[in-house]
Amino acid sequence: MRLLHLSDTHGYHWQLKNLPEAEVLVHSGDFCMTGSETEALDFLHWFCDLPYKHKIFICGNHDECLYGANIEGLDENVHYLCNSGVTIEGIKFYGVPMFIADSLIGRQEHNFAKIPGGTDVLITHIPPLGILDIDDGIHYGSDNLFEKVTNIYPAIHLFGHIHHQHGMIKINETIFSNGSVISGRNPLTSRFNVIEIK
Repeated sequence: MRLLHLSDTHGYHWQLKNLPEAEVLVHSGDFCMTGSETEALDFLHWFCDLPYKHKIFICGNHDECLYGANIEGLDENVHYLCNSGVTIEGIKFYGVPMFIADSLIGRQEHNFAKIPGGTDVLITHIPPLGILDIDDGIHYGSDNLFEKVTNIYPAIHLFGHIHHQHGMIKINETIFSNGSVISGRNPLTSRFNVIEIK
């Protein structure tokens, strides 16, 4: 199974052209810039119409309008993961969003703790501490998430949030992917992470 990972499109999704072929498209959050419902609906129209067999998305800290939302009416091949999972062709995906409200009250750490063992592809918005998480010399990743990931060892961990750390790295048996496709305010349309799931 081939997976295409995008993150941090911040309203520039319509400008993304020549997306690589894949069976599964995953967006790991921050599809909005200001967090408005209009932005979120515009993204969903674009995302749902893309010609991928399966599509998965989670929310980032710029997608606050969907905090607590019950999203209905999506096509059956489009999956919104919010501290939840879906199994596609035997591969277990699990997604944890990054809402500011959860971070302020300490719920984010609880959400990380609930990530189930046996997860094949973990999707978060924030990176784990020390992995593709540096901006201006500061590590912005989560130590709680790092601890969880090193306990459950998913085959793949997808995230974004830190725009200047786009890339992929394999540590032990886990492939870590920062899928951010934007740098500053300009989308870099050639920055796409494609991963083969075995």
